[in-house]
Amino acid sequence: MNSVLGRRTRILAATTATAGLLLVAGCSSDDDGGGKTTASGGVPLVKSGQLTTCTHLPYPPFQSEIDGKVQGFDVSLIDLVAKDLGVKQAIVDTPFENFKTGAFLNSEQCDLAAAGMTITDERKKNVDFSDPYFDATQAVLVDKKSGIDSLADVKAKGKKLGAQAQTTGEDYAKQQGFDPVSFESSDAVLSGLRSGQVQAVIIDYPVVQGWLKDKANADAFKVVDNLNTGEQYGFTVKKGNTELVDAINKAIKDAKADGTYKKLYEQWIGPYDASAASPSAS
Repeated sequence: MNSVLGRRTRILAATTATAGLLLVAGCSSDDDGGGKTTASGGVPLVKSGQLTTCTHLPYPPFQSEIDGKVQGFDVSLIDLVAKDLGVKQAIVDTPFENFKTGAFLNSEQCDLAAAGMTITDERKKNVDFSDPYFDATQAVLVDKKSGIDSLADVKAKGKKLGAQAQTTGEDYAKQQGFDPVSFESSDAVLSGLRSGQVQAVIIDYPVVQGWLKDKANADAFKVVDNLNTGEQYGFTVKKGNTELVDAINKAIKDAKADGTYKKLYEQWIGPYDASAASPSAS
């Protein structure tokens, strides 16, 4: 996944007038009197009664604000974790760079990060990942009027390529010898393509799938390459927080076993891909 610096931090909560984002019912956590709280199974929480999730908006179909509420595939999966813990989920919108460093986890502003984030060895130095929950590929989306038929065409025809900053898509573009135009968010990537600032973009394929559900986008843009970069998404926690990693992994495993994962996949991603339900260990 993707995004950038300088973006303001927002706490999205059901108590605000514009964003009803505390998800899932049932509150049961204990406070030891020193500020430290725990949920079912001894899972430590930064705030009593809630599982606090850092994300970066918007990144549909994994998380975006719809009708004043943050929703998406990641949100729904972490709702399952919160339900198992007997608490509710609260979502905090933060710059994506903090997911790579684990800053908000280390400062205990969040319990976990859920942001369509690719598992990498570099990121593992700063955070602990859950089991992979989604296999992802990168797509090359172009303006139909650009005359571009492949990623190689972008370079050969001297066209501009865009990507979301601080993401594996941007990294891939640079590895292929491009100097991509960096955009702050996935919405900004699409806007750059619409406005002609760039003629092609590299971004996660599920995001492109979501965009092309809109007829206006499908009429204007097309996918010319699907790049299998071997990426897998994982949720992250502060290093050493094995209790929460175990709880996340259990919720993912249970959802795959009882059909909930398939249902959520079809709701948010599209036609079910069985390989995504059983990603190999990263």
